[in-house]
Amino acid sequence: MSCTCGRSPTGKCVGWHNLSEEEYQLKKIVWESKQKSAQDAA
Repeated sequence: MSCTCGRSPTGKCVGWHNLSEEEYQLKKIVWESKQKSAQDAA
């Protein structure tokens, strides 16, 4: 399912539209860290 709220890092709905701004920023940082770690491991 695609996401139109603009918060999804993948373009598919991950449920981030219900988060407060603070929760969203934290989730975004964690997601970006995991992506960087995955790229570094490859």
